[in-house]
Amino acid sequence: MTQVSQAMTRGVRTIAPHDTLVAAAQAMEELDIGALPVCDGDRLVGMLTDRDIVIRAVAQSCAIEDTKVSDVMTEDTVCCFEDQSIDEVQEQMSDSQIRRVPVVDREKHLVGMLSLGDLAVKGGGRIDGTLEAISQPAEPDRSGQSQASGGAGGGSSRQQAGSSDDDVRH
Repeated sequence: MTQVSQAMTRGVRTIAPHDTLVAAAQAMEELDIGALPVCDGDRLVGMLTDRDIVIRAVAQSCAIEDTKVSDVMTEDTVCCFEDQSIDEVQEQMSDSQIRRVPVVDREKHLVGMLSLGDLAVKGGGRIDGTLEAISQPAEPDRSGQSQASGGAGGGSSRQQAGSSDDDVRH
């Protein structure tokens, strides 16, 4: 049985709750990542994803230069312990449909991150079941779509009117 400590990534970049979303986005860009653990000192207090920034700040017209990480981060973060079995954490990731999980010690101090990539490369097990469970599509309510959804909202009006691709001249 492989433990999380054998597969996780150590030395993870974090962001503080009082930092701005601009600083967080710049860190994500620099590291080419989509999520940052939010720590008060070395204690994990939440997670911030690029999706959090877009959905909870940009889409709400927040001034990102002034908006703090703590205003949009996810506080009830799913995490795991470094001494847990990988099988147990994979099940947790599947159930929560998450691709990465912060790794903490028993005092909730961040010690690393465990991602699907870590599991694939160093996990010693199979991840296809985990990936399949995580990747189950959500069924969003598209009834109140905005004008901004355009083609992403279900195709062009021509397509929605019942035309097929055969009707379109190339």
